[in-house]
Amino acid sequence: MPNKKTSVAFTGTADQERQLKEILHGLKGQEGALMPALQQAQAIYGYLPIEVQKMVADGLDIHLEEVYGVATFYSQFSLNPKGRYKVSVCLGTACYVKGAGEIMDKLSQQLGIKGGECTADGKFSLEACRCIGACGLAPVITINEDVYGRLKADDVDTILKKYEAME
Repeated sequence: MPNKKTSVAFTGTADQERQLKEILHGLKGQEGALMPALQQAQAIYGYLPIEVQKMVADGLDIHLEEVYGVATFYSQFSLNPKGRYKVSVCLGTACYVKGAGEIMDKLSQQLGIKGGECTADGKFSLEACRCIGACGLAPVITINEDVYGRLKADDVDTILKKYEAME
């Protein structure tokens, strides 16, 4: 199965940094600039590691604590990278009652990561979500755009092997 999660090093490029600095220069001094700055930063990097948060703080001339506070308050922002295969487990009521917690545990065990984390090889990330509107298929997971329903924990190995084989 996939590699265990380890600390994923920040791998931003000079071009990404240039893009972000241009955006921050245009937003500096504007009231309410932090939200659009973070949205743009995440669009550029895919997530908001501390290195990017520092660039935003410096570029807008605000405290890093303010940037971190906003980045951690809103669920639209991620402080961790996402894998090529984004595994999302629905933990809405119908899915949870039908065993989604066991499926989440099995995925976590097989991938060697917890919710909100990414495998060290960058293949898989794992997250929980609330109702995706497929209650009739409960319990449900998605991997990128693929939907898997009426699952049992024993189905996890077969599903993950499919994505491993695609590499």
